[in-house]
Amino acid sequence: MSTVKLLNALPPEARDTLLEIARETAFPVGARICEEGGRANRFWIIRSGSVALDMHVPGRRAAVVERLGPGDLLGWSWLFPPRSWHLGAEATSPVRALEFDAAQVRALCEDDQELCHALTLRVAEVIAHRLQSARGRLLDLYGPSGGGSLRLAR
Repeated sequence: MSTVKLLNALPPEARDTLLEIARETAFPVGARICEEGGRANRFWIIRSGSVALDMHVPGRRAAVVERLGPGDLLGWSWLFPPRSWHLGAEATSPVRALEFDAAQVRALCEDDQELCHALTLRVAEVIAHRLQSARGRLLDLYGPSGGGSLRLAR
């Protein structure tokens, strides 16, 4: 199952409202887009390129837990307190993206409950998918050898 494509999953009115406040941005290969534990004050929808999501593993190199591409949401931590990144992200190819100011989107959500419901539901789907991916990837990397690719039940 691939990550929910956020814009395509929103009702047309909600999608149009979000697109009105989007701004184009770009990241070169190797750019750190966000750091685990940093302040989550924006999010992106990838238009082109690829991004590796990673997490700090004490005593080891950061583990890549998922790769994102066109249409994928990059960043959900902006929606929930304490609003700090749960994962880091690095551009693995040149990336073009739509960038959204988190405070502005949260203000829109306060004024438009339909937008808020649709956006929160879609972001929750992304979170569930990312959690499953991260668990599976960490088991593959650090679980008992010979166990194969373990996946946890939903």
